[in-house]
Amino acid sequence: MTATNRPRARRSCLAVPGSNPRFLEKAQGLPADEVFLDLEDAVSPLAKQSARQLIVDALNSGDWAGKTRAVRVNDWTSEWTYRDVITVVEGAGANLDCVMLPKVQDAGQVVALDLLLTQVEKAMGFEPGRIGIEAQIENARGLVNVDAIAAASPRLETVVFGPADFMASINMKSLVVGEQPPGYPADAYHYILMRILIAARSHGLQAIDGPYLQVRNVDGFREVARRSAALGYDGKWVLHPDQIEAANEIFSPSQEDYDHAELILDAYDWHTSAAGGARGAAMLGDEMIDEASRKMALVIAGQGRAAGLQRTSTFEPPASGAG
Repeated sequence: MTATNRPRARRSCLAVPGSNPRFLEKAQGLPADEVFLDLEDAVSPLAKQSARQLIVDALNSGDWAGKTRAVRVNDWTSEWTYRDVITVVEGAGANLDCVMLPKVQDAGQVVALDLLLTQVEKAMGFEPGRIGIEAQIENARGLVNVDAIAAASPRLETVVFGPADFMASINMKSLVVGEQPPGYPADAYHYILMRILIAARSHGLQAIDGPYLQVRNVDGFREVARRSAALGYDGKWVLHPDQIEAANEIFSPSQEDYDHAELILDAYDWHTSAAGGARGAAMLGDEMIDEASRKMALVIAGQGRAAGLQRTSTFEPPASGAG
């Protein structure tokens, strides 16, 4: 849920360098759920000031219909962060959905961004609290503090894993971001991904997996994306147009699963009603369904609706009114 209680689809979150006018233009026509215009790692120090204005102009004049619009500012240890926020939000706050804060290490850094956003919103006459925050976990200290970070602000919408900096922060012996380090037979990212996911879910937030840097290796991207999707992540960063279709597919339920989830919801609603016998548990074909089934089905149905899937089946109550 967002700061304004609207769920957002984030299956594919496209990174766009804020200093590149051509990429800013091209991103508008790509089918990513979210586009974040980057002022941090993708922009050199000498280009950061001019990139702010390019981003403001792109947000105000571009066609971002159907997309979540975010800007990644620089982290609080740099000299650029406060001016990133002020320039972008004052200039294009009405056309901005979220600010992404990288390298978050403790809850206080999220609180500081929340306070600054509130001041700018009030000064500009924007609705206070409307602009959301995405917190990116990129080092060991951030992971240790992720529970407090996830609880730091009602503006928080997502917790994002940043694998490259994280790998460096723990001295992981690999230079291939997202791939398993040689010599370790299990999944080296499982604990990290689960730790972020549990913190996010315990506070009603989305969890987003970070980038896969081998942009031409779509099969490798699919393999890594399936890992976090299987755990329950809502989406993944994409760095190249070829990765968008794969992310949208992998982080959406199949048509079969979506139809089945909607049938479970309809069947459970009917069976628990007076007309259906007010049962707490009942049969849907050969499957027993109950309240736990309903909760799981709500997740899949919500994902399918957000992805724009349409039902291809309908629930028919038993003619006799029996189970």
